[in-house]
Amino acid sequence: MRVRIHRAISWLARAEQEAEDPDARYIFLWIAFNAAYASEFGFEQTERLLVKQFIDKLLGLDTENKLHHALFSQFSGPIRTLVENKHVFEPFWRALREHDGSGAWEASFVSSKKVAMKALMGKETGTLLSIVLDRLYVLRNQLVHGGATWGGKTNRAQVKDGASILGTLVPIMLEVMMQAGGDEFEAIAYPVV
Repeated sequence: MRVRIHRAISWLARAEQEAEDPDARYIFLWIAFNAAYASEFGFEQTERLLVKQFIDKLLGLDTENKLHHALFSQFSGPIRTLVENKHVFEPFWRALREHDGSGAWEASFVSSKKVAMKALMGKETGTLLSIVLDRLYVLRNQLVHGGATWGGKTNRAQVKDGASILGTLVPIMLEVMMQAGGDEFEAIAYPVV
């Protein structure tokens, strides 16, 4: 647990140095988040499943509802914007890559937005946080896999909002983890050897 927290805090500290570069800040924040939740896993587990399990664990440990308060009191506007943005919705890109004109991604997008809005209105922290992190994961992939231009104009709002959301949530996640101790979390994927 100490190594996990130490690594996450080191990347969080690096992210905080990037006030003028939202792309770099976002990437460093995602690495901090990854350091917090990453564990040993096999091919049968997807990244999304690992994040969901981590979030469920955190929400169970967050007795003061800090994550809930941050999501619902600070970010309802940016979350709505993120949820409404098809460019951070993976099925949109899959349909584009596969030349799928069936409209299935659009139906999925409408459904996803309804679930997110229902979660936002009903203050369902786990559901909303999972959807937000899923959208932010698509944004992370765009940046890390070279699908965006550094400092580009086309995705500025989502990068800035994403960095703001992660910049608030990651420290809360680490705080919840530190207060809980360490038995609840799996072994880290890359231990110090």
